[in-house]
Order: sequence, then C-alpha cells, then structure tokens
Amino acid sequence: MITRRSLLAQGAASAALLAAPKLALAEISLGSATLTTVSDGSLSLPGSFVTGNLPDSATDIIKSYGLSTETYTPECNVTLYRDGTNTVLFDVGSGPDFMPNAGDLFDSLDAAGVALEDITHVVFTHAHPDHIGGLLDDFDDLMLPDASYHMGRAEWDYWWDPETVNTIGEARASFAVGAKRRLEMLEDQINFFDAGDEILPGIAAIATYGHTPGHMGFEVRQGSQSAMVVGDAIGNHHVAFHHPEWASGSDQDAETGINTRKMLMDRMANEQMTIAGFHLPNGGIGRVEAKDGAYRFVSES
Repeated sequence: MITRRSLLAQGAASAALLAAPKLALAEISLGSATLTTVSDGSLSLPGSFVTGNLPDSATDIIKSYGLSTETYTPECNVTLYRDGTNTVLFDVGSGPDFMPNAGDLFDSLDAAGVALEDITHVVFTHAHPDHIGGLLDDFDDLMLPDASYHMGRAEWDYWWDPETVNTIGEARASFAVGAKRRLEMLEDQINFFDAGDEILPGIAAIATYGHTPGHMGFEVRQGSQSAMVVGDAIGNHHVAFHHPEWASGSDQDAETGINTRKMLMDRMANEQMTIAGFHLPNGGIGRVEAKDGAYRFVSES
C-alpha cells in the first residue's frame, strides 16, 4: 500500500544517494548514556545580527577568531541523548523551507544510523523556526508521529497566544505564525513542564529565559556526570563569551537574556559542566573556561 509516509521515505532515500553524509558532529559519554550532536546545516545572516548596537570592539573580537564581520554563518547542532531506554531529540531543526543551507537534520540522523522510529521523545528548548520548523513533513504530518513531545508551559503559552503575532514586532511576525501552525498539530499530545521539573529520568528543565519568554535549557545527568543543553541561551562562541553582559539582538528580552548568559557562564565555568549549544562551533559540545575576566568556549572535538 502506498502511503504518504512511504512516498516521503522513498524521496528521502533518493535524496540521500545524491547528498553527502551528515555524520554526527560531536559525542560524549555520560555514564552509560551518550550525548551526540547532529547537523541541521547552518544559517546565513548579516554580520549585524551579532554586532548591531554593540560597541565597535565587538567586530575586533569576531576578527580575532578569524571570522567575517560581514556574514554570520552559525552551525545548527541538534542534540541527541540516548540512555539505552530513551532516545531524546532536543528540537527538530528548521525543516526545508527556512534557509537553503539548513534543514539537514533527518538526513544527518540517517547518516548517523538513527532511524526516525528510534526517537522516543522530542523536547523543545523554544519555538523559533530553526528549532521547530522541522516538525512537519511535506504533507503537514508529523515527521516523528510516534514520539512523545514536551515543551515548557510558558513557551507554549507565549506562541499559542493569538496576540503574539501583533506584539512580537514585524521582523518576527512570521515566527509567530509558523510556531502557532506547528503547535496546533501538537495540541492533543503535548506534554508540558515547568522550570525545575524532571521531564525524563536524568533530564531536568532549567529556566534560561530571554532569548524567548519561555526558553529552556536542560541538565542531563547520569551519576556524577552531567551536561547542559543550552539551546540559544548562548548564541555564539565569541562575543557572547567575551561579554555575556552585552545585549544580544537575537534575544526577545535583552535584559533577561543577559542575566541568563551570566548565570550559565558562571555556573558552567565553576562546575566544569559540559555544554551543548545549538549555534556553537565544531558540533557545539564543549566547556566554558574563565579566562582573564571573561570566558571562552573550549570545544570537545
């Protein structure tokens, strides 16, 4: 019997023959569990996305990393946690329609040997398009129909509110429309949580508000080993680390975003906890190191 799902599977298989493999980017062990990042591609944004309204020294910081100040091309790293019982995907990438160099997540999972049927849970950090856009297939069905879906209650309420599209600002109005359309597909099966809740064994929600009103990070712990999935609470490995107290233009609430970054930097540096960042380089897994009154990102790969 030919179904919409089988047609998509055939199309994905044909595309995979033409595309280069997108293997796992980085991986660490947490006791008997593994934390892996897989690629959803990258974004292409103007350099002003990072440097806008910041002191001129921001461009000097970026140049010191050998990066362009004209174009910002961050990686998109989706985190996958496997403990032998649960296979948990943190966010679902952007899907095929957000940017031409993004939307690679499901090819990347396939190349890493992870079948869509293997995913038991999807946990969202927030509902921006590069994190929730991959929720639906070409027929507006769920890409992962058998998974259990989880989102912070405050994040859901914000994007579900019909007034959000009118108050978020013209530049982000399409974000609100896209998020609402996708959340409507999850209305009957979403599982809500609040900051401090243990969502699944070994996975606790941490309030990392600011980038969006209900943005969540997640502490993943097995025994004495732990890591923090930070989503977009730390948006880059240069300016955000050198000056976490500077406002980020990508944060919807700049002041709250500053407080969150400072909290995360201080805690991660003091505890030497591994972090997994959606837009951090080399797969996004690494450590925060305090250095000369600032911080730096030390990649694990």
